Amino acid sequence: MRGTRLLLATLAAFPLSAPAAAQQLTRNPHGKLAEECTVCHSAEQWVPARISPQFDHAKKGFALAGAHATTSCRSCHVSLDFHGTARDCASCHKDVHQGELGLDCSRCHTPRSFIDRSGMARAHQVTRFPLSGSHLTLDCEACHVPTAQGHLQFVGTPVQCIECHQAQYQAAKTPDHVAGGFPQDCSQCHATTVWASARFNHDAAGFPLTGAHRALTCDQCHTSGTASANTACVSCHQQDYNGTTDPAHLAAGFSTTCQSCHSTTSWAASAFNHDGTGFPLTGAHRSVSCTQCHVNGVYSGTGTTCISCHQQDYNATNNPGHVSAGFPTTCETCHTTSAWSGATFNHTWFRVPHHGVSSCAECHTSTNYTLFDCTTCHTKSRTDGEHRGISGYVWNSTNCYSCHHR
Repeated sequence: MRGTRLLLATLAAFPLSAPAAAQQLTRNPHGKLAEECTVCHSAEQWVPARISPQFDHAKKGFALAGAHATTSCRSCHVSLDFHGTARDCASCHKDVHQGELGLDCSRCHTPRSFIDRSGMARAHQVTRFPLSGSHLTLDCEACHVPTAQGHLQFVGTPVQCIECHQAQYQAAKTPDHVAGGFPQDCSQCHATTVWASARFNHDAAGFPLTGAHRALTCDQCHTSGTASANTACVSCHQQDYNGTTDPAHLAAGFSTTCQSCHSTTSWAASAFNHDGTGFPLTGAHRSVSCTQCHVNGVYSGTGTTCISCHQQDYNATNNPGHVSAGFPTTCETCHTTSAWSGATFNHTWFRVPHHGVSSCAECHTSTNYTLFDCTTCHTKSRTDGEHRGISGYVWNSTNCYSCHHR
C-alpha cells in the first residue's frame, strides 16, 4: 500500500508533464520539403534513408535520368535543406571549359555519361571545324590543350591542319615537304582517315596527269624536290628529244612543243597532223615516211610543189616523154596523190576534146604537144572531093568546127 500511495503522489505532483511532451513539434531538417517522412524513413530504422518508389523527383523540377538516377542524394544535396539546391550543371560539375562554352552543359553532355562522345561530336558538327574520320576518335584535349585560367582553350582554336600536324609535315620525306616548299594546307593531299595515304589532285594544279604520266612518282618530274615544276614537255623530255633520230629532232630544228606529235601514252607512238601545215597528206602521201619528202633532215621550208619531190618521176616518164615534150611541171594537172602512174589528161581544158584514140602519140606525133588546130591531123580532108564546090572551088577554111562536130 505504501508503494501505491507514493506513485499516486508523484503523478499528482506532475499532472501535465506527459501531455506537454506529446504536443511538442520537431523542426523539419529538410526545409520546405512537403513529403511524409515514411517516403524516405521507416519506423524500424531512421537512417540510412530509403527512398520510396512512390517519390517522383521530376515533380520537384528536376527529373532523375541516366547517371543522376544512381547518384546518392547527398551528392547533390550537400545540405539537408533540399529546397535550396541549385539545378544548373555547374553547381555539381566543375566547368573544365572555364566558362568559354557557356553554362548549358546539355549542348555536349547527357545524363547518361558526362563523357558522351556521340553528343559531343554532334555538337562539334555545327562549329567551323566539323569532325570526320580519325578526328572523331580523338580525345578533346588532343586538340584543345589545357591552358591556365584566363587563356582560351576552346574558343578561337585554329582550324588549319598544320596547327596540329606540324610534326608530321616536318617529318615527311617522300617527298620532303619542308625542302620542297609544299603548301601547309594538308587537306590538298591528306584525308582525315589516315595521314599516310596521301593523294594529290594534280588536275587542280593546272597540269592534269594522263596516260603514262599517271604511273610516275612525284620526284620523276619534281626533280628539284620542290612542289613547283616546269609544265613544258621538253623540261622532262629533253633527252628523248635529243635522242630521237627518225627523224632527228635536234638536227632538223624541230619545235620543242612535243605535244604537236607525241601523246602522254607513249613517246615512241608519235603522230604529226600534217593537215595543219598547209599541205594536207592524201592518198599515197599518207604512207610514206617523213624522210622521203624531208630529205637531209630539212623540215622547215620544204617545197610543197609536186615537182620538188617528183622530179625524177617527171624525167623518167616516156609515154609521153615529159621532158622532150616540155610538159609543165604542175604534176597535179594529170596525176593524183593515189599513184604516179594512171594519169589522165582532161582534153576539154584546151578546147580539143579527146577523139577516142588509143594513145596520145596518134595525134601528138614527133612528141609535139603544143597547141594546134584540126588541120594538123586533117590536112588531106581539106583537099579531097568532099570539100569541092559545084564550081570546083576548094574549101580553104581551117575552121572545121563550122561543119564538123568535135
